Amino acid sequence: MSMAMARASSGLAYPDRFYAAASYAGFDGSPNSSSKGVSSKFSNDVALLLYALYQQATVGRCTIPKPRGWNPIEQSKWTSWHGLGNMAAAEAMRLFVKILEEEDPGWYSRASDFVAEPVVDVEINHHPKVEPVTENGNSFPETKTISHENGSMLETQDKDVVLEGLGSIAVYDQWIAPSVSGQRPKPRYEHGAAVVQDKMYIFGGNHNGRYLNDLQVLDLRSWTWSKVEVKAGTESLESPSTVPLPSCAGHSLIQWENKLLSIAGHTKDPSETIQVKAFDLQTCTWSTLKTYGKAPASRGGQSVTLVGTSLVIFGGQDAKRSLLNDLHLLDLETMTWDEIDAVGVPPSPRSDHAAAVHAERYLLIFGGGSHATCFNDLHVLDLQAMEWSRPTQQGDIPTPRAGHAGVPVGENWFIVGGGDNKSGVSETVVLNMSTLVWSVVTTVQGRVPLASEGLSLVVGSYNGEDVLISFGGYNGRYSNEVNVLKPSHKSSLQTKIMEPVPESVSAVHNATNATRDVESEFEAGQEGKIREIVMDNVDSEPMKIKNEETGEGLIATLKSEKEELESSLNKEKTQSLQLKQELAEAETRNSDLYKELQSVRGQLAAEQSRCFKLEVDVAELRQKLQTMETLQKELELLQRQKAASEQALNAKQRQSSGGMWGWLAGTPNEKADDA
Repeated sequence: MSMAMARASSGLAYPDRFYAAASYAGFDGSPNSSSKGVSSKFSNDVALLLYALYQQATVGRCTIPKPRGWNPIEQSKWTSWHGLGNMAAAEAMRLFVKILEEEDPGWYSRASDFVAEPVVDVEINHHPKVEPVTENGNSFPETKTISHENGSMLETQDKDVVLEGLGSIAVYDQWIAPSVSGQRPKPRYEHGAAVVQDKMYIFGGNHNGRYLNDLQVLDLRSWTWSKVEVKAGTESLESPSTVPLPSCAGHSLIQWENKLLSIAGHTKDPSETIQVKAFDLQTCTWSTLKTYGKAPASRGGQSVTLVGTSLVIFGGQDAKRSLLNDLHLLDLETMTWDEIDAVGVPPSPRSDHAAAVHAERYLLIFGGGSHATCFNDLHVLDLQAMEWSRPTQQGDIPTPRAGHAGVPVGENWFIVGGGDNKSGVSETVVLNMSTLVWSVVTTVQGRVPLASEGLSLVVGSYNGEDVLISFGGYNGRYSNEVNVLKPSHKSSLQTKIMEPVPESVSAVHNATNATRDVESEFEAGQEGKIREIVMDNVDSEPMKIKNEETGEGLIATLKSEKEELESSLNKEKTQSLQLKQELAEAETRNSDLYKELQSVRGQLAAEQSRCFKLEVDVAELRQKLQTMETLQKELELLQRQKAASEQALNAKQRQSSGGMWGWLAGTPNEKADDA
């Protein structure tokens, strides 16, 4: 087929979308007027943040000196801008638009003066036929291509789509757009998706900055869209008052029994804690489930993973735009929250990451983003030991991304879409969760929904085989497209093996066109790496067996190796049993020591009580002693007064006795002589 150029509507992409948002908010490029135009539309904090992001996106890092003098407005503007540091311009643009959408959800539809839908040139292997599509009063072209394949006409809607229609799902490892009927849902991203009995349910999401609360369903047998007519529900199971379901985005949709659970998510009026909404598939009613324990703070962009009868919630972004890396568990049988304090180094705070569980024990966290960067790290949480580790990834390690979607199929974890603040990610990758080996399944071309942020990915069934189904997303344009991929035998098992397999072994496997899996064990080692003993061969073309005896010998060899592995496994189990016994003994000793500690604490408490009583007695004695000293001083004073009184009395007595004897001795004659 000849190469042709098709023009595809991709919405308003960056940086055009940023400049349109800046113009709508009142920024005209002048440093003096950049924050003045928004002061009347937003609060002071939001206006300062928008100003700082605009300056960071258009000027770069703040290098001007801090304003002198007392001018609180200029000081606040400088502080806000300077606080962004070395944030990239692309990230500043994205945050500017995101904040504007949260503060004024309808800005995009009202910004007709400076919003123009651009068109992007994309190369495809089909003859183009562009037809206009009208949506919300705005007309833009949508790609319609006609291709001739084996004499039949096949119609496609996206550049990367190879085939379309139910018959084309027979093609492996290629995204195709099946022909769907019915009223399509409104384009959106950051919605929730879940599959229940051959039906894919879509709830909520974000369209042009406005949160949605509709529930749509796609019948995977007839590929027909329909809107679920929700009946009047109740606010909670204990409160019968009827309330409208709030719109939300960035939430998680999980099937549990005969219900769809909507967990967390961003809303216009966020609550303090995470809310759990339940949609009853039989009564078609929404209700708010009552939970117990300390519920986590409200958030969006978190991951919610069903493990047994519990939900494991990690990370996200709260209503104040603070990134989180906390870990919580909700028991769905008791509806009780529990905050998990795991050991080891957890992933850094992030949102819009992907999570999956392997072997009902290991929780895997991949990618995500912060305010300034995106990640491609892989973290594993052992849900039994409650310990974080960061194992070594192998194979074609994906690039950093956020807003991607992932879904496990057996031991394989498929990752689709996402972005890195510059462009959407075009590769569909798969991780073997046992060997931690990455490989690329397929790659799309151009700005298409599969290279978007905020798309959803679920697993459905077609002709008895698993198929991946993606919906929606945003890459400068909101999407409501459905795409389907059927993983091949190769993709759905193991794409790469840890060690080379002998050619003779490969010949036996190729001859039977089958895959042999030897029992694997998945353990967390001292360094937190996931180990597996596995021998696996993947899809290849059949060939004839030349030597049956050699094949039988190889089978015997494989059985022998299997026995050795089983023996090693038994030894490991024995060692594990010994360790458990030692642990039990240690726990017993710990219990005895704890009892002794409690006894010592009791004795110490008794001694402290006795000491307190003694201190009280000492205080009383000191008070009595002070009283006795006062009495002693009064006694001494009285004694001195008594002594003085006695001296005065003795003196008077001596005086009176001397006069009488002097008269008798002739004292009057002396007086006469003197005269």
